Amino acid sequence: MDLAMRPVDVVILTKNSERMLRACVRSIYQNIPVNRLIVIDGYSSDRTLEILSSFQKEHGNVKLIRTYGTRAEARQRGIQEVETDWFVFVDSDVVLCKNWLARASRSIKEDVGAVWGIEVWASLEKTTMLKMFLWVTRKIFEIRGGTHDTLIRRKAIEGMRIPANLHVFEDAYIKEWMVKRGYDVVACYDPHCLHYRANEVWTLRGSLNLIVEAVRFGSFKLIARLLLAYGFYAAYSIHQMMGSRP
Repeated sequence: MDLAMRPVDVVILTKNSERMLRACVRSIYQNIPVNRLIVIDGYSSDRTLEILSSFQKEHGNVKLIRTYGTRAEARQRGIQEVETDWFVFVDSDVVLCKNWLARASRSIKEDVGAVWGIEVWASLEKTTMLKMFLWVTRKIFEIRGGTHDTLIRRKAIEGMRIPANLHVFEDAYIKEWMVKRGYDVVACYDPHCLHYRANEVWTLRGSLNLIVEAVRFGSFKLIARLLLAYGFYAAYSIHQMMGSRP
């Protein structure tokens, strides 16, 4: 059976994700034949569980696991629950494009361990900066990987144990694990997802918090390689912040 028609598990991490969760999960069911929606929730206190419950009533295949811990621990737990040969990581604040899995499956070859659909910040979707943004974003993926909307061959990560302290750059660890084992990790312009980043990302404080978190948990060597690309993101964040002022 063609992968595009074969049900696959989908893993999504949540924590107070109500802002975009309904649109996100709806896009998953519309564009992926879902075997099970595996949700690893960090004890949300908003309407996240209520939203998930509505999809469980509709589809009957939502598996919810609540746990404390880092993003690395959450991803590892999600991977442990996967039963299908291929599975998909989807972030809780993205909306998948039409026919996402069918488009991603076009890039599958024998040596491919993962296919990443490029993220498009929703605020940039119809701007003149989009082409530059896509180029920068793909370069970032080539350095560190990404899990916004990523199709992964389960065999390619067998035996992997993500270091529990990685609250960021756990996606880099996953990518490097596959590459070291001879698998190709494909970055695509098609499929894609729209990434609806929270408003606080566009504040100076939010931008600084991202940098501090990266320094605290990440690799200094990796951060050094990402400085130029992240500089573009920072400049755009400042532009967004200034534009939002009355």
